[in-house]
Amino acid sequence: MIKYGFLLSLLFFTLSSYGQYEYPILPMQERASKIDQMLKDKLDNTLPALMDATGIDMWILISREYNEDPVLKTMLPATWLSARRRTILVLFKPEGTDQVERFAVARYPVTDLFAKAWDKDAQPDQWQGLVDLIAKKKPQKIGINISEHFALADGINTTEHQMLMRALPESMAKRVVSAENLAIAWLETRSEMELAVYPSIVEMGHQIIRELYSNEVIQPGKTTTQDLVWWLRERSRELKLTNWFHPTVSIQRANADKFDHLSTFTNNNPEVILPGDLLHLDFGITYLRLQTDQQQHAYVLREGESDAPAYLKAALANANRLQDIFTQRFAVGKTGNQILKESREQAINEGITPSIYTHPIGYHGHAAGTTLGMWDAQDGVPHNGDYPLHQNTAYSIELNATTHIPEWGKDIRIMLEENAIFDGKQVTYFDGRQTEFHIIGLPEYN
Repeated sequence: MIKYGFLLSLLFFTLSSYGQYEYPILPMQERASKIDQMLKDKLDNTLPALMDATGIDMWILISREYNEDPVLKTMLPATWLSARRRTILVLFKPEGTDQVERFAVARYPVTDLFAKAWDKDAQPDQWQGLVDLIAKKKPQKIGINISEHFALADGINTTEHQMLMRALPESMAKRVVSAENLAIAWLETRSEMELAVYPSIVEMGHQIIRELYSNEVIQPGKTTTQDLVWWLRERSRELKLTNWFHPTVSIQRANADKFDHLSTFTNNNPEVILPGDLLHLDFGITYLRLQTDQQQHAYVLREGESDAPAYLKAALANANRLQDIFTQRFAVGKTGNQILKESREQAINEGITPSIYTHPIGYHGHAAGTTLGMWDAQDGVPHNGDYPLHQNTAYSIELNATTHIPEWGKDIRIMLEENAIFDGKQVTYFDGRQTEFHIIGLPEYN
């Protein structure tokens, strides 16, 4: 079983203090060094087994500058913010070995991660340089990133594909296959070093959320939802972090408005936050090429209250129970659609109204791998939902449970999202999950 945790991650991080919070954020130069360490480790220690499992002994990734294959971008060193000219990466695993040889058929050396394998002065034709390398290595299967259903595994563009196939002799062209499963495996599998740092990145997100859900930021009757959205963007930048999507903040309250899932995550109209409101946010950060994606709720106290009402706590408990039902169904080899169906059936039998829309997370926020429902596809997701679960894969456990609130005369939804690792046996949240509301007080409770 892979070992990971926040204490282990502290070995690699320096601490920066901001108010009452400490964020383990590295300076940019050290951050780049850490990214390259993790990349080399994954190329050395994770990729060989993935190539064996998918039956591809040569993997070719091709991109031109600013039009990069999503997989190729994850293999570039930290100081390469894009491909340069045409960058061709070749990964070859000789039969009977446990190592992957790495080559760059490129004008510039790709640091020490990929050995330079093309001399333009000696061979002006880059494509012929690639053919010469293939002829020397004699692979049985040449994988390229083509996929009908997984966008992140479909990175070779039409022009590069056509030029590659024109350059290859017929004997080589016959060996070209889709590298879909290998590309997904590379993107979805978390290495030991990635798992060592991931909990602290998720904790950073939780700390920012705690900062937001406080009277230091929120003044009931004055602060708007859009104030909070832009506070999240600004706070991320202050901490030298970036966001992979624009945050949202929404309100459910005791009025006649009915819940609309789409507008909850797309509404840009500012609403003033008032006592008695149930707040919801959706927020994610990017750090060390890894993403977070988190949704949590806060309650704004009314006059005379010191805690959230019992009926809202019961609604949160329903959503927590749905999380348990769902994550207990994870098993290697099960598809996302199987788990979705089983989880929904059990939840409904327990009197919970479920909606499950969980996705992989890692190098991308909506990452490659098993899709477990979509908010508008609760009967299953074709193709992506049929992909089976693998061990050491990370997920954004995203779902909601609907509860009728008589006191408000309507249904509400508790929408939760937390990041977790599936180690092949169980799902473990990187930094826990929300089981109590954040509380925002009126002046007398500040």
